[in-house]
Amino acid sequence: MNWNVGMADAASLDLEVIAETPAWAERLPDFVELCRAAAATAFAAAPGHRLFHGGAAEAGLLLSDDARVRALNKTFRGRDEPTNVLSFSNVEIDVLAAAGADGRPFGLGDIVVAFETTAGEAAQEGKFLSDHLSHLVVHGMLHLLGYDHSTDGEALEMEALEVRALAALGIADPYSSVGET
Repeated sequence: MNWNVGMADAASLDLEVIAETPAWAERLPDFVELCRAAAATAFAAAPGHRLFHGGAAEAGLLLSDDARVRALNKTFRGRDEPTNVLSFSNVEIDVLAAAGADGRPFGLGDIVVAFETTAGEAAQEGKFLSDHLSHLVVHGMLHLLGYDHSTDGEALEMEALEVRALAALGIADPYSSVGET
């Protein structure tokens, strides 16, 4: 069951937000606005968004649970365990320059966030659930834009963008005391 579906155009990003797990709406009644703000801020903070003709893009965000994320993680990453966030990019970064040439927003891909893992991490790390969700949405959006953290250099670049986007949202640096995602 979809508890809330929303579309927003912010920073040239249309984000569809769907919560299929009721706990998201119960714990964060303003989750749609929170997620839209986080995604738009990440999109604007990442230099990659300027690659698009007109800078317009769209993405999907599914707020789900550990069971669904575990199944997706097993199917697509070969890891039979839940994780906090998964990103499914539609294209490789080297073809993004042609994206949107037809004047329509380019579909970046989808992000999926697991409630139980995210809420558990937030509680364990003494963070607000809203701040941790914002971080995971920023993190996922950066993955859709071609950023990664496979090497130390990539991780430093991606973390710097995350910190900048989160600061714009009024959220403290998540890497200053405890590493995550």
